[in-house]
Parts: sequence; C-alpha cells; structure tokens
Amino acid sequence: MGNILLTAFALMLIIEGILPFLLPALWRETFRRLTEMSDGQIRFIGLTSMLAGLLLLYLARL
Repeated sequence: MGNILLTAFALMLIIEGILPFLLPALWRETFRRLTEMSDGQIRFIGLTSMLAGLLLLYLARL
C-alpha cells in the first residue's frame, strides 16, 4: 500500500510540474487569475477535481 501511495504522489508531482516547466508564462498568468478568485470558486474547482479523480479511480478499478 505504501509503495502505491508513493508512486501516486510521484506521478502527481510529475504531472503538476509539466505546465510550469513547458509554459512558465501561462502558468504564472493562470496562478495570478487563481489568486483573484473567491473562496467559493476555489472550493468548487477543488471539489470538481476531487470528484473527477474519484470517477477516474472507479473507472480504473472496473
């Protein structure tokens, strides 16, 4: 279980690093716009992301 969790964390870091590595100006602009959003909007994005992740996990286990 620990090995799977470590692998998942490593993949998350790789995926999270792709945009700032390839397109730093776009990443900076996106982050700037994110800081201007309200807490409710940020929470909605987080909820949507978690639900999409749960759906992908469910589909991967079929």
